[in-house]
Amino acid sequence: MSRIAVVGGHGQVAQHLLVELRRTSHEAVALVRREAYREELEGRGAEVRLLDIEADDAAAFAAAFEGCDVVVFAAGGGGDGSIERKRTVDLEGSLKSAEGARLAGVRRFVQLSAIDVDEPLPDDTSDVWRAYVEAKRDADAALRATDLEWTIIRPGGLTDDPATGLVALGPDVPRGEVTRADVAAVLAAVIDVDSTIGQQWNLVGGDVPVADAVRA
Repeated sequence: MSRIAVVGGHGQVAQHLLVELRRTSHEAVALVRREAYREELEGRGAEVRLLDIEADDAAAFAAAFEGCDVVVFAAGGGGDGSIERKRTVDLEGSLKSAEGARLAGVRRFVQLSAIDVDEPLPDDTSDVWRAYVEAKRDADAALRATDLEWTIIRPGGLTDDPATGLVALGPDVPRGEVTRADVAAVLAAVIDVDSTIGQQWNLVGGDVPVADAVRA
């Protein structure tokens, strides 16, 4: 059994992940900025710790990771249309999570990113979407440059459909949709598979069971 710190613990994928971690006999620690989330997330089986991704520094992240074996960065700036929050949450939140993990002595780090963020963007891309893609791209590049035991999962378009348990996972998987519940299942599964360390994979819905796809 491992204790897993989930940064952005109230996010839509993260909430599925908390349940999945409990199902797979891990202990989940949900890191959130609002005390109001405590009762809801404890109901999903998580320990709740307070952390303000934007305001806190790497030392505060390290303190929040105390006693944890793995960090999962599952935070995102959301759909509020704020370019600034794409930088302060999606990029800087990831950077501080990685540095906090290093300071806390946590080696294993799993990052939730987005599909194809390394690809060039069309000239007519909106400013907000460009900021989001560039933040995810730069966060992934920074994590790859660390000596942490990282895995980066890059899902396609997210849906709220029920979990299928079937995915397509790999470095060159083409763009498609995937359920948030299936993304959470993959995040939970890669934690326990050492061969996923140092891997960056696209993730969409497919026809391979999650456990088989992760171990393939």
